[in-house]
Amino acid sequence: MSPAGADAALTQAVDALIEFGGLMLRTGTEAFRVRQRMDELARAMGIDALALHVLLGSIEVTARRGDAHVTLVSEIGPVGIDARRLGDLERLAHRAQPGLGAAELREKLKAITAKPPVFPIAVTAIAVGIASGSFSYLNEGGAYEIAAAFAGGAVGQFLRSLLFRHHLNQFAVTAICAVLASGVYCLIMGALAGAALAVPSHGAGFISSSLFLVPGFPLIAGMLDMLQHQTVAAIARLAYGTTVLLSAAFALSLVAAAAGLTASPPAPPHLSEAATLGLRAVASFAGGCGFAILYNSPLRTVLAVGCLALVGNELRLALHDFGMALPPATFVGALTVGLLASFVSTWLDEPRITLTVPGIIIMVPGTYAFETVVLFNQGDVLPALQAATLGGFVVGAMALGLAAARFVSERGWLVE
Repeated sequence: MSPAGADAALTQAVDALIEFGGLMLRTGTEAFRVRQRMDELARAMGIDALALHVLLGSIEVTARRGDAHVTLVSEIGPVGIDARRLGDLERLAHRAQPGLGAAELREKLKAITAKPPVFPIAVTAIAVGIASGSFSYLNEGGAYEIAAAFAGGAVGQFLRSLLFRHHLNQFAVTAICAVLASGVYCLIMGALAGAALAVPSHGAGFISSSLFLVPGFPLIAGMLDMLQHQTVAAIARLAYGTTVLLSAAFALSLVAAAAGLTASPPAPPHLSEAATLGLRAVASFAGGCGFAILYNSPLRTVLAVGCLALVGNELRLALHDFGMALPPATFVGALTVGLLASFVSTWLDEPRITLTVPGIIIMVPGTYAFETVVLFNQGDVLPALQAATLGGFVVGAMALGLAAARFVSERGWLVE
C-alpha cells in the first residue's frame, strides 16, 4: 500500500474508533473505561500505538500503524445515560477479533444505535413513580406522601422524556421537571389537607417526587475518573453533575417557598419489626428496579439491581437501627453493593457501573436534602448548613463505598 493509502486507511480506522469512544462517553460511563475499550479495539484494528486525550466534550486520538501517523480530534455531543447501549459497546470491544476494519466497526455501531429504548416512555414514567414512592416510604413517609410522590415522580419523568426528545437544554429541563414533579406533589397534599384528611410532614415525599433528577451516573463516574487520574474529565463531569443538582435545588426551593413548607421532622411509622423489615425490602427492591428502568437497563439487569439495592439498603438501615451513624452505615451498604456487583456483572456480562449506581440511589439522604432546601428558604443558614453537611457526608459515604469495592475486587485499582 502506498504511503497515501496507508494514511487514508489509518484515518478511517481512527475516525471509526473516535465514533465508538464518543458513543461510550454519551452513555454516561467513565473516561478511563472509554480509554480501555478504545485501546482494545485499536489492537483488533492493527493499530500499533495509540495516544488518547478523553474529555467530557471531546476526544483527541493520535495513532500509528507502521510508518503512517494520524491525529484526529472530535467533539462529543451532550452526555446522557443509556445502560443497555453501554453494555452493547463494552461487549463489542471485548469480542473484537484481529483484522477488524473501519467499515465493519461502523456497521456494528450503527446496529447498536438503531436499537429502540428497552421500555416505552409510559413504563419508564410509572417505574420512576414507583421508585419515588418507595423512596418516600424509606424516608418515613406515610401512605399519602407515598401516593403523592408516586404521582409527582411519574408526571415529572414523563415530561422530561418528552422534552429530551426535542433535544432541549438539560439544565432547563431539569428545573422545569423539578417544578412540575414537586408541584404535583404539593397540589395533591394540599387537596388532601383541604378534604380534612390527616396529612403528615412533607419531608419525605417532597424530595422523593424529584429523586429521578439526581445525576447519579455523572457524580459517581466523575469520582471514579478522579481516582484513575483522569482529572480533567473528572472535574468536567463533577461540574456537570453539580450544575444539574443546583438546577433541581433552585427549582425545588421556589416550589417549597410558594407552598410554605416547613422542616418539621417526619413521624416514625408504628409497625412491627417484621413488617418494617418486609416493607423496607419491598421498597428497596422496587426503588432499585425503578432507577434501573430509568437508565434503560435490560430486564435481567433491572432485577439484579433490585436485589442489590435490597441487600445493600437493608444492611444500611439495620446498622443504623442498631446505633451506627448514618454515614458509616451507608458506606457499608454501598460497599456491599459494589462487591456483589463485581460478581453479578461477570455473570450478566454487563458493565459494573450499570449495577452499582442505580443500586445505591435509594440511599440518598432525602430528609437532609429537604431540610437544606427549606431552611435556606427560611433564612436559617446555620441549620441549613448543618443539614447540608450531614447529607453531604452520607452522599460521600455512598461514593466511597463503591470506590472501596473497586480497590478490594479489582487489582488494577491498587496499581498506579
